[in-house]
Amino acid sequence: MRNSVFILGLFLILFFGCTGNEQPVPLDPEVPEPETDPEGPTFEVFPRDSKIPADAVKITPETDNYPPILHSDEWEEPVPVAVPITSAGAEDSAFIRPDGSEMFFFFTPDVDVPVEKQLIDGTTGIYSSKRVGNRWSESERIILNYDISLDGCQFIQGNRIWFCSARVGNNREIDWYVADYQGGEWKNWQLAEDLNSLEAGELHISSDGNEVYFHADMEGGLGGYDLYVSKKEDGAWLEPENLVILNSPETDGWPYLTQDKSELWFTRTYLGTPAIYRSIKDGDEWGEPELIISQFAGEPTLDNEGNLYFTHHFYENGNMIEADIYVSNKK
Repeated sequence: MRNSVFILGLFLILFFGCTGNEQPVPLDPEVPEPETDPEGPTFEVFPRDSKIPADAVKITPETDNYPPILHSDEWEEPVPVAVPITSAGAEDSAFIRPDGSEMFFFFTPDVDVPVEKQLIDGTTGIYSSKRVGNRWSESERIILNYDISLDGCQFIQGNRIWFCSARVGNNREIDWYVADYQGGEWKNWQLAEDLNSLEAGELHISSDGNEVYFHADMEGGLGGYDLYVSKKEDGAWLEPENLVILNSPETDGWPYLTQDKSELWFTRTYLGTPAIYRSIKDGDEWGEPELIISQFAGEPTLDNEGNLYFTHHFYENGNMIEADIYVSNKK
């Protein structure tokens, strides 16, 4: 992608989102368990760094033309998450478990590769890395299909993952799916029909499971993507409500809701590039959004200590050439 909408040149990531709590979420007992291939994937999976171009030059904060700008004194200056998560490829769309124990992110080795080739490169997809003391482990590819698919925009609650995917069997070009973590693997992936019926973009489900926040481009919106909320009643999602107080004529999306539901974080275009905003709830109403980090910063996700993780894209001569996950630690 070569425009101000915040995400990689990967069409599925233009849709969807991250983040959750630590409570196990069982599959709907009325949904039949899907059949899976016991022999595993039919495609070859390569090490993450094996497809990064040999001539790729890692951009650092010192060589960044447009570094992220912090607008709050509640956090420390943002820095890249350490190696081995950071690479000369593109890390994007991070999700951090609330206890900070594991990070999930989307990776593609070369942003100049067309989407149809990312689909079959054996490395592009969702990865996870576990925190070991003060370090991150080597990341591992999360396999969510036994055939070729393009997966991203992961959101995790406990042992359940929601993700968007372009694959055979979709009802739309891109659909939401759900899978559960069992026996050391993510299994039983199936369509998340309830979310697909909302036409939800990137999302965040509240820790109690009663609300889903997402972005969408719906009739009657204020411009670009708008933020919406749908509440659950009798096990079904109700008609989405436009969060008018949070939306603007610019693009507003990629929501993150704190576990106590007191803060809603999201991405909005500011001075032509993505920026991170926070709204604090006052009673039953959301407060005026506050700019936290600007300049190619988006898709916020926080741990329970308030440390802020986000994606930062590097641009040169108007072209996006790389992306990293950054962290701004809470003071």
